[in-house]
Amino acid sequence: MRSKLFVPGNRPELFAKAMASGADAISFDLEDAVPPARKAEARANLAAFLGSPDLPAGKLIIVRTNAPSSAEFEADLVALAGRRVDLLNLPKVDHARDVTAAVVAMASLLATEQAPELLINIETPMGLRNAADIGRAHPRVAGLQMGLGDLFEGLAIDRRDPANLHAALYTLRMAAAEAGVFAYDSAYPDIEDEAGFRIEAGIARRLGYLGKSCIHPRQIALANAVFQPSADEVARARRIIAAAADAAAEGRGAFLLEGRMIDLPYLHRAQAIVAAADA
Repeated sequence: MRSKLFVPGNRPELFAKAMASGADAISFDLEDAVPPARKAEARANLAAFLGSPDLPAGKLIIVRTNAPSSAEFEADLVALAGRRVDLLNLPKVDHARDVTAAVVAMASLLATEQAPELLINIETPMGLRNAADIGRAHPRVAGLQMGLGDLFEGLAIDRRDPANLHAALYTLRMAAAEAGVFAYDSAYPDIEDEAGFRIEAGIARRLGYLGKSCIHPRQIALANAVFQPSADEVARARRIIAAAADAAAEGRGAFLLEGRMIDLPYLHRAQAIVAAADA
């Protein structure tokens, strides 16, 4: 999931266009992109689209609900019951108990056979401090997503300072690793600033993030390019995998390849690179 494109739930004219885009995933938004007076309309739009027998295949479908603590959350779940949702994106989560409460509500209000995995937004100082506990709050949690706008803006933290970016992204990445889930990068608000998008995405990629959110179609190609393993990376990863197989046949767990010591962590990284390239 190198890229995921946000689409407001109250803009149904954009749904099919988004599904036809180059994004790996489409994130239909029922939260911040939808004014309070249009929440019910957005739910109805999305329920109709996701319930269509002609729903295009080939995209990961994500829905960002309203916060589990909000009055809108249960209505969101009712609207999504029986619809195809691959990942449910929960915003404004500060504690592990928020996740467990959401899972209880999902069990009650979604269709019996429907059990989407969870992508949890981390967008407050408290959420960031509790991120590892949030990530392991329930087996259904698949990933943690950074919300830099919410986290930085209210605190007057300069988002263009690479040190600030690295500190927040590193903290979340370590929490995701502790919980055994993936980390996903935030949306970048300046559509015209391609260089800024690449810088931010590059920091996230070098920290092992899976991909980056997009708020406009023109950002999709940028995210795909940054998070796609290069041909050289993939070729080296394949050499590591092949050499590891040879070493294992000889009873060796560690070996030299091109002057570099390789053992299990490097093999796992190589396997992940090849899997991402093949996907």
